[in-house]
Amino acid sequence: MEHVLELRCEPIPLVRIGLIGLGGRGMKTLERYVYIPGAAITAIADTDDARMEAANDCLMRTGRPRADMHAGSEGWREICRRPDIDLVYICTDWSTHCRMAVEAMTEGKHVAVEVPAATTMDECHRLVETAERYRRHCFMTENCCYDHFALATLEMKAQGLLGDITHCEGAYIHNLRDTFGLTGNAATATLGWMERCCAHHRGNPYPTHGIGPIGWLLGLHRGDRMDYLTSLTSRGGGSDELLGRVNTTLIRTVGGASIMLQLDVTSMRPYSRLQTVVGTQGYVQKYPLPTVKTPQTDTILTADDALAYADGFHTSHAARLWQEGRAKGVPNEMNYTMDARLIYCLQHGLPLDIDVYDAAEWSCLAELSERSAREGSRPVSIPDFTHGHWQDLCGHRIHV
Repeated sequence: MEHVLELRCEPIPLVRIGLIGLGGRGMKTLERYVYIPGAAITAIADTDDARMEAANDCLMRTGRPRADMHAGSEGWREICRRPDIDLVYICTDWSTHCRMAVEAMTEGKHVAVEVPAATTMDECHRLVETAERYRRHCFMTENCCYDHFALATLEMKAQGLLGDITHCEGAYIHNLRDTFGLTGNAATATLGWMERCCAHHRGNPYPTHGIGPIGWLLGLHRGDRMDYLTSLTSRGGGSDELLGRVNTTLIRTVGGASIMLQLDVTSMRPYSRLQTVVGTQGYVQKYPLPTVKTPQTDTILTADDALAYADGFHTSHAARLWQEGRAKGVPNEMNYTMDARLIYCLQHGLPLDIDVYDAAEWSCLAELSERSAREGSRPVSIPDFTHGHWQDLCGHRIHV
């Protein structure tokens, strides 16, 4: 089947969106689209009628028309089949992401799906096969790729200031002990579907925040690709052995670069995504202390000096949109940039920043890391979802 690398589709002047799932993430998506030009929320679906009414109240408060509501367990399917929808935007729990995305693409719709886009290897292959068969975009909404520091690092790399990148580190380190109910504070324990998955998973079920920016920097399936991984999960404390449990996954690319990913949601470590990049000519790290060293700097820059240096790298369209979002006062510039880029590319018939191969490659690490960790950190191969076309392109591009 023909690949969909740098897929271009017919331009869509006004992108009509069907939004599925109106929980916390879905409502934030609906709210921020008041700032995104060229798109309209046409239809919404949720199993909770009250959530849909709240969503329509939000649309009307912000001067937008009410969306058609699709209720019940099959409401999402009705949205996928509507002829007046261009983009199905999926904000449900991740166990449903793949089947909803597959059905939407089968019905001729482009898809934006929350992270991870899939939870198993089979689902990853299904996403790729469906996108290729129906020639539809499958965009995984990995907002950390649009972090200002990450975008600046990408420009530093493009300008040759980091040399050859040999090692990267990414993570999701976020103290969720209260929501796990591990602090004895029953009032704050909300153990939702995400926490339940993390509690039972023995690898890294949430790898995309860490690997996303790295995938762009290393040009994964754009000149290099992940070859194999080995994964280790530490023991945890407490009655359910969750306290302080950390997964560390090491990945080697075919080109010889190394990647370290971590997941830690039950220790008292401060929030971090690491965002560490080691090159032959430079070094960049966002957490815990912004740090930059390139051939342009006489010394190692840290803290505000490092952030000020990074502010000088905003020539890409994505980086300019981030600045635009800040000027507009949006609640989260990363999310604004992500959605503004998505709509811009759909309007202009351009390849998307994140394609279905990214979605599959980054998401498949969930199953593969667990497989390795359960089997004594055995090396596990990472498939080539592009069917041998991973060297056709040369680096990641933000198209304009």
